[in-house]
Amino acid sequence: MTSRQRAISAASVKIRKKSDAKGAKNDKMKKRLQRICSCVLLCAALLAAALPAPAGAASTGFSDVPAGHWAADAISRAVDLGLFQGQTRTRFGLGQPMTRAAAVVTLCRLFGWEMVTPEKGSYQDNQDPDAWYYSAVETACAHGAITHQTDTFRPEDPITREELAVMLVRAMGYGTIAGLAQDLPIPFRDVETNAGYVAMAYELGLVNGTSATRFSPDRTATREQAAVMLMRLYDSYHTAAPDRIGIAPTAEGLADLTGYDAVAVGSARLIYAGEARLSGGLREEQTAALLEAAASAGAAPLLRVTGTDTALRGEPSQTAEMLAAAVENSGCQGLFLDLAELSASRRESFTGLVEELRDQLGDQLLYVVVEAPAWQGTAYTGYDYAALAEAADRLVVRVAAYENTEGAIPVAPLEPLEEVYYALAELRDQVDGGKLCLLLTTTGSGWSNGRHTGALTAEEIEELLDSPRTQDYYSDRYACAYLTADDGRTVVWYLNGAAALERIRMAALFGVGQICLGDLTSVADYENYRLLESGTAADAAA
Repeated sequence: MTSRQRAISAASVKIRKKSDAKGAKNDKMKKRLQRICSCVLLCAALLAAALPAPAGAASTGFSDVPAGHWAADAISRAVDLGLFQGQTRTRFGLGQPMTRAAAVVTLCRLFGWEMVTPEKGSYQDNQDPDAWYYSAVETACAHGAITHQTDTFRPEDPITREELAVMLVRAMGYGTIAGLAQDLPIPFRDVETNAGYVAMAYELGLVNGTSATRFSPDRTATREQAAVMLMRLYDSYHTAAPDRIGIAPTAEGLADLTGYDAVAVGSARLIYAGEARLSGGLREEQTAALLEAAASAGAAPLLRVTGTDTALRGEPSQTAEMLAAAVENSGCQGLFLDLAELSASRRESFTGLVEELRDQLGDQLLYVVVEAPAWQGTAYTGYDYAALAEAADRLVVRVAAYENTEGAIPVAPLEPLEEVYYALAELRDQVDGGKLCLLLTTTGSGWSNGRHTGALTAEEIEELLDSPRTQDYYSDRYACAYLTADDGRTVVWYLNGAAALERIRMAALFGVGQICLGDLTSVADYENYRLLESGTAADAAA
């Protein structure tokens, strides 16, 4: 186990001990606009509308910024977007320090926050409503980008690189994760405070070090450095819409497949009984209906095969040959292989099987499901992620849910956002983000009197939400929705539109451009999400 895996495991355990199920109750309008994770379809649209970088050397129009300067492109785009202004009409202020006041002003512009102007400021040195930065400071404070740890803001002071990194991470809503990530390793030896924030800003690609081992946290951030960081953040919020695939266990109640690149159909099970073979699966008419639905939508059908590590007892080449033949006979265009929770002892066998499958399938698609590197609070060693990614077209990453029943209500968020971060941060060093696909659960996790009762479909969750006896909440702690019914005896955790968007956004920050919906028969089509389809991720965050 690597030091990074040990750190992730420790962080996961610490997070589980600090569970907090409190969340702000949504009003009725918000509930209708942020329905069940079916609104993940909305999220794809929300993440669109990236602005292309100008080709060639950028011309900023400022006399002090050479066209070939390393920050020229970021400066030009930041000014064009209205995030920055020059110190004068002809000079940007290259090399000049960025003030703390200017930093919050640019953040407010970037996120499009509605400005607030209270009668009394939150800091002793921010009491003049006529000051050019007054409303920006108060707005940034209201959105959590800055805190009340001190009673002064020091608006005219130069902002340090550490302060700017902290401000960026907090503005994105990741303060809780950063606070819990203090033990995660980073290459910088000179970071002694706010290590989790600097680690997150670095892992998310917002900041670089001043050398391989130094971050220079106390060094003043210059205006051009701030422009580059802000444009990196802007681009992460305006990345291309993610590709979508989904799992269709049956043709009944299937969602519209328009816009999906691939669909995993059926649920044949790989078993070993003297030799590897497939068990179960769909009836012919069900398979035909799924293939027809996929074909009409332009989605590639993949034969879905599930199982456990006991299925790996056979010879990899023979198992691969059998699976390739099953794909051919099914009429599918590839394989979606999901052998869950593999033990470390089966790591090499599974890698060998996937490599054999690559040879057997040829140009056909090969999707492989893997557990996240940290699984239920433990560093996971059942998969050779780098080798699997080399052989497969995509690795579908499954992040385990939390399950804590010690409090008044079960705390069981699906794909907890901090675990998504830990998983992708760990995989970043092993697998190119373009090879990864993040699995999102489209069913709810139901609990009754503290005991797990299984999955609920989107339709069942919708029925509960329509009941006047149901209370729905959103846990900022886990970025996950939940509801209570029957006087609190029934609890259901699920991903609504806001929760799904947070996970897609996190994935995009790591270059992961594809998501997989866990059950396409549990994805409803609500009219309300269509109202937002022309928006952007930045609009949603506003």
